Amino acid sequence: MGGTKMSVQEKLKGISRRDLFRLAGQYGMSSTLLAAGTFGGAMSLGNLAKAAESTYEKRFAKEPKVTFKFGASGFNARNLLIERAGCLEFARDLESRTDGEIRVEFIGDNQICGQTSCVEKAQQGIVDIYAASTQNSAGGAPYLNVLDYAYMFPSRAAQYHFLYSPESVKLLRDPYEKRHGLKFLFSHCELRGIQMGLGWQDKPAITKLEEMFGTKNRVTGTQLGRIAMQALNLNPVPVAWEETLDGLKQGLIDGAETWASAVAYANMSPVVSQSVDLKFFCGTEHTAMSVAAFDSLDGALQDAVMESAYLTQVHVQAANEAALVKTVGFSDPQLPGTIFAENNVRNVFLPDDQIKMAEEMCSPQYQPQLWEEWRERLNGWAGGLDTYQEIYDIARQIPVDTLPENVEPRRWWKA
Repeated sequence: MGGTKMSVQEKLKGISRRDLFRLAGQYGMSSTLLAAGTFGGAMSLGNLAKAAESTYEKRFAKEPKVTFKFGASGFNARNLLIERAGCLEFARDLESRTDGEIRVEFIGDNQICGQTSCVEKAQQGIVDIYAASTQNSAGGAPYLNVLDYAYMFPSRAAQYHFLYSPESVKLLRDPYEKRHGLKFLFSHCELRGIQMGLGWQDKPAITKLEEMFGTKNRVTGTQLGRIAMQALNLNPVPVAWEETLDGLKQGLIDGAETWASAVAYANMSPVVSQSVDLKFFCGTEHTAMSVAAFDSLDGALQDAVMESAYLTQVHVQAANEAALVKTVGFSDPQLPGTIFAENNVRNVFLPDDQIKMAEEMCSPQYQPQLWEEWRERLNGWAGGLDTYQEIYDIARQIPVDTLPENVEPRRWWKA
């Protein structure tokens, strides 16, 4: 984007939604989206149709042993190039790795489930695989709150390091499987901030935490996120993701607690004026699979799922870091032509002393009493482990200035 780079919108602007659905009617939505995902530059209806046809022929050359339904909340081929959550890469790799023995039907755009309902649809067996944020999914799978202790992760690098760590199995993956019947496959990693609405457009960039005290802000489905927001005097108001855009537009809320690439992919940039990088807890758009679906596979196909999940995690780590700078515009200086630059969204990277102040106001390290009840509950579900302290320590095994793209990938299930 900017200069010779092309925005996602530009790549697809020659194709109307109607034409996209017409192609999907002919070749199936999955084949059409998988084909669209392979384009590096602009695509015409003709070359997308040709790609969709060859993708369809390749995918349907043989009868699969199993077909999985993959429900992804608001994702489609357009916005998966903004927030690199890896959904289509996973589907493509799994189909090709198993020579078509596993077929994945990708159903995005909230057609089968939304941010808060995908987790329940997976638990009910309506979908086999789902993608949504762990925070929105925490309503249906409360153990996911384990990722949301305030300031447990100092950086995106620390988040990736934890997800690759064999210790993530006992601290995140196993309890999630046992309690909720879901297998955590991979996730994108960002840290949440407060996205201020248009009421802050003409005000100077926020430099102090106290400038946000008393504002009314949207909060996700995570119970732990609310604890942090209350302690920071940020008045959490539960607003459905789908209604956040309207809330910001009409000034019903001052801001929204989410992360930068979510603002960009959900088309919220026109109603956000300052993206304040508070970094106070996880923003993790994860993909998970029902344990029942995984257990129905033979050993070789289970291995393939794990290898595809690993490959996708590596892809997401590199691709989302690049997209944050080159597509979203979440950097200082901001690149011209990015989504934030085009919509006049200012990045606010608060000084270290302000982040430290926030941490002292709300984190379990400094305010343990705020977290006792949930910490006890999560520790019980994890078989008595001290979930917060153990994850906190793993997150600090790497130097604090490690770049996210330099975190060493590991196959977490092979200790």
